[in-house]
Amino acid sequence: MPVNNGYAAADWRLLSSGYNDGPTNMAIDEALLEAIAQGNSPPTLRIYGWKPACLSLGFRQSYAIVNVEYCHTSGWDVVRRPTGGRAILHTDELTYSVCAPATEPRVRGSVLESYRRLSKALLAGLDLMGLSPARAEPDPQTIPMNSPACFDEPSNYEITVDRRKLVGSAQMRKKGVVLQHGSIPLRGDPARIVPALRFNDVANQQALADHLGRNAITLEYAQGHETSFAVTAGQLVEGFAQTLNLNLLPGELTKEEELAVRRLIALKYANDDWSKRL
Repeated sequence: MPVNNGYAAADWRLLSSGYNDGPTNMAIDEALLEAIAQGNSPPTLRIYGWKPACLSLGFRQSYAIVNVEYCHTSGWDVVRRPTGGRAILHTDELTYSVCAPATEPRVRGSVLESYRRLSKALLAGLDLMGLSPARAEPDPQTIPMNSPACFDEPSNYEITVDRRKLVGSAQMRKKGVVLQHGSIPLRGDPARIVPALRFNDVANQQALADHLGRNAITLEYAQGHETSFAVTAGQLVEGFAQTLNLNLLPGELTKEEELAVRRLIALKYANDDWSKRL
């Protein structure tokens, strides 16, 4: 049964943009933010994947943690996100992004308030996948903030299954617009990110690998069977539609957004001045 949580029905655009490289994916998300800030595009839910695999750094994270040689040899992109947080290896995953004016009731208020609202939609999507997810509300004093990897511990209102992190999200606010995007690993080893990061010694590297093995989970492992990108995307979209009372209308990037994407790739996301600025 649909649960609208008190929201009036609203039309949002649904973008299913398939697989792109790292700079393109981050440029699209920021181009959406710019277009919505200018009043030229509607609130948008975007679903996408990554090819080739990509190591993304948080907005304020040091580039020195990247094992550039390993990423290059593996054929992986390296990109800096416009959002905060720690490093994520995007491979074999589904990524969502939500971009809407900060006045939109579904994202209005503080960062934690909007996280909480959007996490209800994520939980609903995972319920449709047959899981029993939970929303993490950890004590910040127990989280090892010196770790370079995102999926080692859940942050407030991120999603866990069997107390292991499944969905990691990050948010930014700019020009009166909220952008939140997040990763749902579909399959594979959560510790694959470890060789892509630099460590002071081998013991620290192994400790993070072990920690990820205990504290992160993939959708395939949680469900007990292989899952497809398309099926997962459909269930996640339905969770957003039901929980937030949305009419999600399939659309495409506008010509203006496509121009902004090309500009942002060239000047920012594929530019060393941005990637290596810290």
